[in-house]
Amino acid sequence: MPTFDVPEEILALCRTIRDAGGRALLVGGGVRDRLLGLPWKDFDLEVYGIPAEELKAILERFGPASTVGEAFTVYKLRLDGWEVDVSLPRRESKRGRGHRGFFIVGDPTLSVEEAARRRDFTINAMLYDPLTEDLLDPFGGQEDLRRRILRCVDRRTFPEDSLRVLRAMQLSARFELEIEPETLELCRQIDLDDLPSERIWGEMEKLLLHAQRPSIGLQAALELLIIEKLFPDLKGLVGCPQDPIWHPEGDVWTHTLLAVDEAARLVREHRLPKEKWLTVMLAVLLHDVGKPLTTKVEGGRIRSLGHEEVGLEPSQRVLDRLNIHTINGYDVRGQVLALVAHHLKPAQFYKNRERITDGAFRRLAARCDLELLYLVAKADALGRGPVSTAEAEEWFIARARQLGVEHAPPRPLLLGRHLLQLGMAPGPEMGRILRAVYELQLDGKVTTLEEALQAARDLLRRSGTSETPLAGR
Repeated sequence: MPTFDVPEEILALCRTIRDAGGRALLVGGGVRDRLLGLPWKDFDLEVYGIPAEELKAILERFGPASTVGEAFTVYKLRLDGWEVDVSLPRRESKRGRGHRGFFIVGDPTLSVEEAARRRDFTINAMLYDPLTEDLLDPFGGQEDLRRRILRCVDRRTFPEDSLRVLRAMQLSARFELEIEPETLELCRQIDLDDLPSERIWGEMEKLLLHAQRPSIGLQAALELLIIEKLFPDLKGLVGCPQDPIWHPEGDVWTHTLLAVDEAARLVREHRLPKEKWLTVMLAVLLHDVGKPLTTKVEGGRIRSLGHEEVGLEPSQRVLDRLNIHTINGYDVRGQVLALVAHHLKPAQFYKNRERITDGAFRRLAARCDLELLYLVAKADALGRGPVSTAEAEEWFIARARQLGVEHAPPRPLLLGRHLLQLGMAPGPEMGRILRAVYELQLDGKVTTLEEALQAARDLLRRSGTSETPLAGR
């Protein structure tokens, strides 16, 4: 068994609880992660044998203990930079629909086995005593973890929380686990219509952020009936045929799984911030969602003409189901839809590279982040099995970087204040002039402010409004 290496600050708290007649045990995902050799992120302590008020007084010797939770009490501490959640073992019973339909009460007299029984999976139902160094494993979680099996703790109470079905999806991917057949069948029988969007997104986000191979979770989502129940637009990818010359890997679902795994690798390599990471992952997940609506056999070939534009409506439905808009102030929804609509552009530009102008790159940069488009298109290109190549995408991003538009189009040289300073009145005509001059700038015909002003004068003269003060300056 790997060493747990519990920090001294946590050990000191556990000793104080022991000296007061209680027992503090580390529980949940932290124990699981240490058994897998992963580092501590934070600490969850479950305290037995001490009532809530007495426990709070003990904790306050170590610093401010904020209280969270309405039905039961969790105390939050910060010890030398570590986040520590301290709670009593708790009883819970289902009284209504949804995740809020539980009646929960802390009970320090519960046995370890009784308390652990309420947890979802055996790998999350292990406890560790940092003072005695004993691993308490009443439901065989360590063996399941060794065998890479995801198994529910209690078949009777497991269905009470439908979110556990989505936890099975993301845990199977993050830790590359096989869902035990009886647990899989149990999950398939659970309704998911009581789950609000934010809870669904919470589990999807963990899948897309933390799994090395998100495809494992997506395939699990298909088998768990999550796709059918929550994302029917993705169900159409399964069995949707593709041209075997371009896609020898198989149907659109198979291709999407391969592409999503490539995307997970690329976003890690490029160290994208969370909001852009998720933007790329969602765009790759959705990039071919229009294919089931457009796929036809023409002249003996399987074609999906226009699938990128047709895919916008089903993409919006998926984003609606997840209630995705902005993340950290970044317009994730807008970028995802733009990336879906334009994911073929890098390959198309490369195919016509002798004729593609700098202006085409600058205009595309106004529609989406070209660095993200490159990553989405590259994941798409590499998700084709043995015929995969990213030559087109590497050419595309090299040229975008050369032009300095990999993240945004050029800023306009000519602004409204420049025209105001020269005496032009605000109004529709000013907007028309600004747009026309900016188009010239995108085409490289205007490169300085002086050239932009001269272009504005020329446009005004041609429109017959030379009496405008600007035209004579």
